[in-house]
Amino acid sequence: MKQSYFCLVLLACLAFVWSKQNKKTLVLYDNSDIKTTHSIFFKSLSDRGFDLTFKSADDASLELIKYGVQLYENLIIFSPSVEDFGGGIKVSTITDFVDGGGNVLVAADSSIGDPIRELASECGVEFDEERTKVIDHHNFDESDRGSHTKLVVDPSNLIKSENIVGKPKSPILFNGIGMVLDQENPLVLPIMKGSATCYSYFTDDKIEQYPLGVGTNTVLVAGLQARNNARLVFAGSLQMFSDDYLTSGVKQDSPGSKAFAKSGNADFVITLSKWVFSESGVLRVGKINHHKLGEKVAPDAYTITDMVHFSIVIEERTIDGKWKPFKGDDVQMEFVRIDPFVRLPIKLNPKLGAFTIDFKLPDVYGVFQFKIDYSRLGYTFLKSATQVSVRPLQHTQYERFISSAYPYYASAFSMMLGVVIFSVFFLYHDDAKKVKSE
Repeated sequence: MKQSYFCLVLLACLAFVWSKQNKKTLVLYDNSDIKTTHSIFFKSLSDRGFDLTFKSADDASLELIKYGVQLYENLIIFSPSVEDFGGGIKVSTITDFVDGGGNVLVAADSSIGDPIRELASECGVEFDEERTKVIDHHNFDESDRGSHTKLVVDPSNLIKSENIVGKPKSPILFNGIGMVLDQENPLVLPIMKGSATCYSYFTDDKIEQYPLGVGTNTVLVAGLQARNNARLVFAGSLQMFSDDYLTSGVKQDSPGSKAFAKSGNADFVITLSKWVFSESGVLRVGKINHHKLGEKVAPDAYTITDMVHFSIVIEERTIDGKWKPFKGDDVQMEFVRIDPFVRLPIKLNPKLGAFTIDFKLPDVYGVFQFKIDYSRLGYTFLKSATQVSVRPLQHTQYERFISSAYPYYASAFSMMLGVVIFSVFFLYHDDAKKVKSE
């Protein structure tokens, strides 16, 4: 009894250590005061099991990758004004970190330096010039009596994905720099846009040229999910994550606007951090089964026009690290040779906990794949391919009489019948006999 109890405790400790190692996160800062000014955000990460390591962005001992091994799972860059990263970290190091599956959260402001701008450019995001801010003379907080840069962002300006932004019930406060996205990059996401009346420019200068971002083209928070499912988020406001913005009330400076006791920043940034650090919206493929209807084992090869049963388990990871059946209603299965010959929706069978479908194979033989390619906003890319062979019918499997050949059968028998009738008529008709005797 004591041994089993000791084993359980040991396993629990190992699981705890493993989870901590799996959530090792490096936080880079400009000023060490950020631990105090942004304590609520960092506490939310610690409470969820993240092992945070705080270092100055120009620390000479910085390392993300050592001997080809990533030392951290996640990277937080809260050092917008850094001019050069210290140690072994460069922009190329961070992109290699992402290529290796690492997640990155970057918060900038008007003091943005070249490394942050270069990193964003690598991901299809272009920040505005240094010292610029997003300005909105119609949607600003009543506490902003100056340049109208403390914006009140309505939740309707957020991307339509609860996995990424949650359900903020209050407007979000934003004060920072704007950006625009590369329209040719299909992976970059406008997580939070500015309103139709905002623009990005120098706060103290007269507008003499067209701003980089105007209206809803101005992006306040951008995200990217790489093809290897690594995630990045670029926020134009470091203040948006601060204790002040997370706890303060918000009221738009316009007649009749509603006052909120607490901004929606806390709900927004915490949900956003769960997404960028792969705590939400993570899918995986489980057991895959396929066989002929009425059988239970997959054959060595299928035959054309066979009726086939296909099932696949798709699971979604919860915040506490457990896996549960995914309940999506828009998953499709493709039966592919070079191009799809069959594309059908597959539905979740609650009893089996798997997505299932029965369908008829096409009348084409070759090497095929059961393929799942699921790409939905807020979720990891899910790809699965199971290869099978489809052979033609054996000579003993063909029908003796093919329905499509009935007209030919009819013509042959009608010709035979016509010959018989003509022969009888020619041989036994009276006129025919006279002709024969003459």
